[in-house]
Order: sequence, then C-alpha cells, then structure tokens
Amino acid sequence: MRMTPLSLALAATLASLAFQSAFAQEAASSDESDPAELDVVEVTGSRIPRAQIEGPAPITTITAEDIKASGFMSVPDVMRSLTQNGGATQSQQDYSGGDFSPGSQQVDLRGLGPNHTLVLVNGRRIADFPLPFKGRSNFTDISNIPIGMIDRVEVLTGSASAVYGSDAISGVVNFILKKDVEGSTLDVRYGDTEQGGGESLHVNFSSGFTKGDLSAVWGIELIDQAPLWAYDRDVQDSTADGPTRNSRLARRAYLRTDWWDDYIDPGADTCNGLAGQNGGTTGYFERNNYGFYCGSQESIGYGTILSERKGLNGYGTFSLALDEVELFADVQLGYHTVELFNDVQAWSYMAPDGNEEGYFFNQATDQVEYWQRQFSPEEMGGLDKGKVKTTQKTFGIVGGFKGTLGEAWDYEASLSHSQYKAVIEWPQIVAQLANNFFLGPALGVNEDWGYETFNADPSRLYTPLTPAEYAAISDYTVYHPESSTQTASFTVTNGELFSLPAGDAGFAGVVEFGHQSYDLKPDPLATEYYYYSWKDSDGSGSRNRWAAAGELRAPVAEGLDLSVAGRYDQYRFSGRNVGKLTYSAGLEWRPLDSLLVRGSYGTAFRAPDLHYVYSGIGNDETSGTDYYRCRTEEPDTDLSDCSYSDEGLIRTREGNRELDPETSTSWSAGFVWSPLENLDFTVDYFDIDMRDQVQDLRVDNILQDEANCLIGQTPTGTAVDPNSPTCLDAISRVTRNDQGELYGIFVNPINVARESTTGVDLSARSRWETSLGDFSVGAGYTWVREHDYQQYTGDATEDQFAVNSGFYIPRTKANLSLGWNNDAWAVTLYGSRLGRIASYDSWAFQDIEPGSGVDPWVEATYLYNATVSYAFNDRSKLALAIDNLTDEMPPVDPTHGGYPYYNMSWFDAIGRSFYLQYTHRFGGE
Repeated sequence: MRMTPLSLALAATLASLAFQSAFAQEAASSDESDPAELDVVEVTGSRIPRAQIEGPAPITTITAEDIKASGFMSVPDVMRSLTQNGGATQSQQDYSGGDFSPGSQQVDLRGLGPNHTLVLVNGRRIADFPLPFKGRSNFTDISNIPIGMIDRVEVLTGSASAVYGSDAISGVVNFILKKDVEGSTLDVRYGDTEQGGGESLHVNFSSGFTKGDLSAVWGIELIDQAPLWAYDRDVQDSTADGPTRNSRLARRAYLRTDWWDDYIDPGADTCNGLAGQNGGTTGYFERNNYGFYCGSQESIGYGTILSERKGLNGYGTFSLALDEVELFADVQLGYHTVELFNDVQAWSYMAPDGNEEGYFFNQATDQVEYWQRQFSPEEMGGLDKGKVKTTQKTFGIVGGFKGTLGEAWDYEASLSHSQYKAVIEWPQIVAQLANNFFLGPALGVNEDWGYETFNADPSRLYTPLTPAEYAAISDYTVYHPESSTQTASFTVTNGELFSLPAGDAGFAGVVEFGHQSYDLKPDPLATEYYYYSWKDSDGSGSRNRWAAAGELRAPVAEGLDLSVAGRYDQYRFSGRNVGKLTYSAGLEWRPLDSLLVRGSYGTAFRAPDLHYVYSGIGNDETSGTDYYRCRTEEPDTDLSDCSYSDEGLIRTREGNRELDPETSTSWSAGFVWSPLENLDFTVDYFDIDMRDQVQDLRVDNILQDEANCLIGQTPTGTAVDPNSPTCLDAISRVTRNDQGELYGIFVNPINVARESTTGVDLSARSRWETSLGDFSVGAGYTWVREHDYQQYTGDATEDQFAVNSGFYIPRTKANLSLGWNNDAWAVTLYGSRLGRIASYDSWAFQDIEPGSGVDPWVEATYLYNATVSYAFNDRSKLALAIDNLTDEMPPVDPTHGGYPYYNMSWFDAIGRSFYLQYTHRFGGE
C-alpha cells in the first residue's frame, strides 16, 4: 500500500506523542488505589441514571471489546451486524448513493427508513448529512463516527419519542465515546484483501490526564483507505457475468439508431478501428431484434466497490470540578476526503429545454436518428477524471455545567452545536458543448418530423476523442452543502423524589430549545438544463423547536417497577406550528431474582424532514421496467429478458410544504431470564405502527400501478378499477413520447396512510471459566412477522415480504459469537446469517405453482469473521482479524439483470480480508 505524506507524518507524530505521554504518566503514577464502587450507568432508554441496565424496553449494547473481537472495521460494519437493522441502505458502490449522498452510510432500524432512526453521540444529536438520502429525506451519516474512540454502542429499538423527541420512531442508536482512559494507547491496523485492492491503514491514539480538579480525555484517528475497483473482481468485471441474455450484452459505447430504434450498422471495420478503447475491449456486437453496434463488455467494470477515503478525526472531553458545580465540554471534529467512481460519462442529444429523447433530423443522411456515446478512460485521460470527489468537514461542541440543588436534585445545563459541511464534485458532460462537438450547429426544426435539424457526419460519432477534446466538453459541477443543529437543554433528576413501600421513586425532567437548518448550495448551472441528463433541485430551510418532558420511575410493589414518560414537542417552520404530546409507559416485574418480565408502550411524533418540505423542483436520471409494454407487446417473454426491462427515465421531484407530521404507536413485551449466574436469555416481541408516514413515491410501484390500470388487471388476473385513486394518480405521473416509450415520471413526498412491522428479537449469552481458559457464547436473532405498507387509505395493504412486492428486505437476521481466552491468547469466531430476500424480478413469480422448480428467492447467506490476539504483556497486544473467512461472493440471482448482478444493499464482492493490528499502552496502572 502506498503511504501518503499525511499518513506517514501523522503516524510519526502519534508515536512521538505516545512516548511523551508514557513518561508523563509514569511520573504521575501512584501506588494508592480507591475502593471499588458500583458504577451508575445512564442507559439510552432512560434519562434516569441507574445501576440496573435491563429495563422495560430491550437495549442492545456493543462494547469496544465486542467490536474488535468480532472483526468489525468501521461503524457501518457494526451497524450491519445488528439483527434489528433490517432496512436496505446504500453501500459504497450504490449508484444512487454516488449520485445523491456520496461518501455517506446509514443505519435503518426495523426497515422503516434511515430518517426514522435517531443517531446520537454521547446522548446528543449531531448534524445530518447535508445532502438527502436518495435525494429525498435527511439522515445521519455514520461513516464519520470514529470507531477507535467508541466506548460502547447502545441500541434501543422501538419508539423513544417520549424521552428523546422527534426522529426516534424506530429506535435510538447512541454512540458513547471514551470518557476514561488508562494512560495512553496507540492502535495501528493495516488491512488488505486476498484478491487485491482495498488496502487500508488505521491509526488511533488516545490519552488523558487528571490534574487536581481538571480532567481530560482526547484522541486522534487517522484513516487511509485505498479504493477497490470493480474490474478487480471476476464476478462483476464484465457484462459477461450477467445472468440473463440482455444483461450479458456489451455496453453500447457507440450507438446510432433510426426513428424506429433499429440500430444502424456501423460495420465491423468501424468497430475494429475502435479496438484500442476501453482497455482494448471495444468490438463489434449485435443485440437481438435491434442490430449491430460498437461496444464493450468490460467497460461495465469501471466503478469502485470501496471508495478511497483519507480522513482525520479528533475528539476531546474535559471537566473541571469547582466547589459546587462541575464544568464540562466535549469537542469533536473530522476532516475526510472521499473519492469514488460511479460510471463513465455518456452523451446523447439533449435539447435546450431539457428533452432527452435524443432524436434529431440528420440532414447528412436525410432521416431521423439517435446517437449515443459512452466515453472511455482513454478519452477521459484516465479514470481519475471521472471520480466523484467529496470533502467532508464535521464539527461538534458541547459545553455546560452541572451540580446539585438542595440535597436531592441534580441538574445539568448544556448548549450544543453540530455542523456538517461538504464540498462535492461530480463529473459532467456539458450538453450544448457536446451537441456542438458531435452534431454541429442547429439548423432549425424539420417541418415534416418536428425534430431539430443538424448536418452531422456519422464518422464523428465513431472517432475517439483526445483527452483535450474530452476536457473541452466536460466539467465538474461543484456543490457546497451544509447542515447544522443547535440545542440548549436543562435537565433535572431526583432519584428519591418520594418514597413508596417498595422503594424510592426517581424523576427526570428536561426542557429543550433547538434549531435545525440545511442548505444544498448547488452549482447554479446544475439547476438549469446545462449538464447532460442532470437538472438538480435546490433546497434550503430551517426550523425551530422547543420541548418539555418528564419521566418517572417508581417501584409500585416489591419486584414491580413502573416507568412513565410524557413529552410535548413543537416545531415552527414554513409559517406553521406543528406540535404534539407523546407518552410512554413501561412495566418491569421480577417474580424471581433470575426472571424479568417486561413490557412497554409508546406513542411517537415526527415533523417532516426539511428536504421533504423545502426541496425545489429538479430532475435526475433513473431507469425502470416498462411493465405495460412488457405485458402487452411481449406477454410470453420473461420479465428479465423483456426488451423494456431497463428503460431510461427522467425522474422529476419537488418538495411539499403541506405535509402532515408522522405519528406512530409501538409496544413490546418479553422477558429476561438468567437461569444460571453465567447464562442469560432475552425474548421480546415488538410492534410498530406508523401513520401518515412521509415517503417519496417509488418509481417501480408507479410503473406497476400504471400497467395494471391501463390493462385493467394485475398479472394474476385480478381486476383493477382504472378510476381508483391509485390509478388516477399513477397514470397522471407517467409521461410517454409519441412512440409510446417511457420518458418521464413525477414523484413527490406524500403522507403514506400506513406502514407497520411486528416481530420477535431473541438473544442469549453465556460465559464460563475452565482450567483451559474462559469460554463465551453470544447469539442474536430477529424474526419479522410482518411488514406491511399501504400507500393510500382504501388501497390494498402490501406485504413487503410477498414475492411481488418490489421490496428486498429479509424476514430474519441472526448472529453468533464464540470466544475463548486465557491469560495471553484470545480467539473469537463471529458468524452472521442474512435470511432470504426476494430475487430481482420476484414480482414476476407471484403466480408460480409450488413444485415448479422456479424459485423467486435469493436464499439465506452466511458470513464468518475470525480474530486471534496475543498479549505480550499488560501493555502490548498483536491481533489478526480475518473478515469473510470463507471468501464468500454474492449469491447468484438468475433474474438480477442490473449491474452488478446482485443486491448491493446486502452483498459485496470484497472477499476475504486480513487485518493486522498492534496495540500498545503507555503509562497508567
């Protein structure tokens, strides 16, 4: 791996600081020790500090030791391991991620959308990623949270709005960073993949000190991640890897058609003259029923599976104890550069008004034609010219004071600020410059055909560009998005508010005032029809909020505890005041010392995302299946091989300032059983029911509805009323050209009538000591009983697990960890299971008969990580982690015709990876 100057300089600096800290710690060391005390832990599910972790709502805790032992190398890895994290989020190679939110990653508890999971750092909100998820909703980016500085992660699943307010509909993920350190610690980790590519270096240094009443903990983290290119993996380096006939076709790098979309044959000699393009893979190809063209199968591999990332994170927490008050402050900052490659740039004729049909009248040939080009790396001057480049700058600061009022009341007052600023550059083709280059000047509209006229020599289409010519028609569009959030809060707690026969009742109250804002700050030219197939929307807005909440926990009888909480939130934005009271209740019953029976119920409220409200009108390029033409023109052809299964679309979107807030109810019931001192089981049933959920309409659903409504029935023959609300809406959203081809689709956020999910979470853990060492077992399992979706009141409810639903989420997730350690050695084997998900074209199999041999599912998959560590002494340790121990590749889906031929939300082609980590601690006890 090539080390950058930044990597070398910072590594040397950290080593120097480590040795300096070692001498300082040794000089300050003392032989005196304090008596051990039971720590009071503030659990994410409650603001009331208490020594007893398990409460009425289930909480999953992942410690720093768990993260290392399980082979997790990033925060997204940790989140993917959660069995409750059941939503299909964007991976690093996700095309829409590169288009809308490059360099970011998300967590999606219960599969209800990343915007419904509240992400906290040290119990406080952080700024959203400044660009919206899939161009729609605001969300929190977890990729920049420093994994080396995490003490533990606490995950509360289910509604927590009554305690934490808006956003906590599906749960809360609280990243708790280190508050105490022993001496100074230096961690250096190097990683590589067995098949090559994706090398990484990770350096973390943490330290702290206590001098009288002043204490501090601080850390620095360096990340240097090399990219992994798709052409480095055999499973996705060529269209020949595609599972269907159409997907195996070479990409149409040079394409010329007539008005009827028949390909105009360039001749083998013309394509042979282009053989040097795309790494020598361009040739003469044929598409059945269309004709011949010049293309390449290998040009599909120009994309990154892992992004290149170089970054620096810093963190510090400080406290100063005065006579009657303690001052505290937390500071976090990050600077990251991320580079990824989505695809090569392309061009076809785009009219000044943005029409991308691409047809024009060619005076040179006296016919209507369509031209298309995909530019090769040789033309671009190298793949670096086509990278999406992101610079991310994050900053957060919290300051406040806390103390005691009277004899029983504790208080805390704090003010926090968090911001996320980015500079994002996307490579573009300037439409008018490319039009002039390939077609020449416009000569006016042809009266017979109604298309713009050009006198275009076809040889120009088949002549490769020089890098200078490519530079003359291309540019970067640069955005400067930013977001921020501020919160002022005052909290009081009293662990002995009043006494009951069974014990003391505890109370916590909080008042908050907050402000949230975002501004996309796009390139002004990107909001016009300037770049080819790119007309983006602007968006900016802010809102103020205030809230007041209270929580009471009381032992109503011996072994029976009751928790109740209530909160009122009000948001002010766009001339509106939106407010609601939410509440929750929990019950804990301990009939035996070894058994806890628990249950909870809560209501939730969520104001619409800022971008759902304030997004301006804009276009982006997507694709979809023209179900109407497939079913009417090729009724005997499988959908995966239908000629219209991957049609280009212009998606138009605009915000909605009349959106209503989302609401939900949730409840859980279960038990925690510890039949032995070293053996625990938990079982919890969950039920979340959302109403008026805000979502963008899904392209695939609209196209399926349009086909059903135009034909008058579903593929199974169920009658459809063309005058139903869904039909009238779907037909009005789809635009077709004069030839009946799909052209555009309009989507916007709406209040969905309902989405709900129910299921069961199970966990078990055990640890026992033997003469051979200590052994441990941990397991987690989530089974989702149902996940239903209803677009409009009165419509049929869709089962998201049905083969024809168009959703790709697993019903089950599981993990298992086996560990062993003695004084020096430690070994952990971690395994995860992802339950089956629907295949790419599963909706076409809805009427398959049992026993037919056709399977609409991608079956369950398994991944294993292994770690081995050896402690040379109390201060130094060497560890080897192997991720994807059995070198699993994505499962084969015979219907997945879209590149990379597997579901990118759940799978990747990284393969077996190795990580060597050395840890050394200086000073301390």
